[in-house]
Amino acid sequence: MRPPLPRPPHRRPPHSRKRGLLALLLGLLLFAAPALAQSSAFTPAQRAEIVDILREALRQDPSILREALVGLEEAEQRDRAAARRAAIGQHADALFRDAADPVRGNARGDVTVVEFFDARCGYCKQLHPALEALLRRDANVRIVMKDLPILGPNSVLASRALLAAQRQGKYAQLQDALLGLRTEPTEAVLRREAERVGLDWTRLRRDMDDPAIARRIEENIRLAQSLGIEGTPALVIAANGDPAGATMVPGAVDLAQLERLVGAARGAR
Repeated sequence: MRPPLPRPPHRRPPHSRKRGLLALLLGLLLFAAPALAQSSAFTPAQRAEIVDILREALRQDPSILREALVGLEEAEQRDRAAARRAAIGQHADALFRDAADPVRGNARGDVTVVEFFDARCGYCKQLHPALEALLRRDANVRIVMKDLPILGPNSVLASRALLAAQRQGKYAQLQDALLGLRTEPTEAVLRREAERVGLDWTRLRRDMDDPAIARRIEENIRLAQSLGIEGTPALVIAANGDPAGATMVPGAVDLAQLERLVGAARGAR
């Protein structure tokens, strides 16, 4: 049997190549417009000619602009993802290996989920049951809690109470209580919930004012800023705390998505 003839290399048709070049040129101009306006690389007449060419191309095919904008957005997303990966690697110890952090689940789990959360955040409250279900279904997951109070004074108060509760071995119990609240975590509410889960309120209130707790919150805020985290919740997921295969997930996700992310982390080892 004769071997099949080799297939000719794929070539984009001339009109497609022209569209691609125009979209690329337009994207470059959009990205570099301020610098181009001040540049001496083109004379005023040349700049006017470039604008005329682009105006005519857009008049004939307005979709070129959409392609250019999509291309720019994709390039920006790639740049942001690369910057996040580099930041995760740079701050891997603070993310995955800080012995002071509260941990839920299996302390020796093969996948670590780091959660930056605010106790007053509605999306954090939405995510919390999914994380609890993940721990029930997967005995090899470790969740590291990073208190990130960004929603005002009551958020700071709640974070201080949680970190003080950790000293009495009841961080998880108080976290469950606060993330289940439908009211503001004022001091009176904190006292009620703390006593309900068996905390010594007098000791807790004293520990809440410890400067060491304030420093831990400040460290979490600086870490979040270094990672480009802009809101809560935010998750960083990695197998064995290895930043090389880590994934950052902004916002709340459901249980099915969490399980896919954990599975993907295990597969990336």
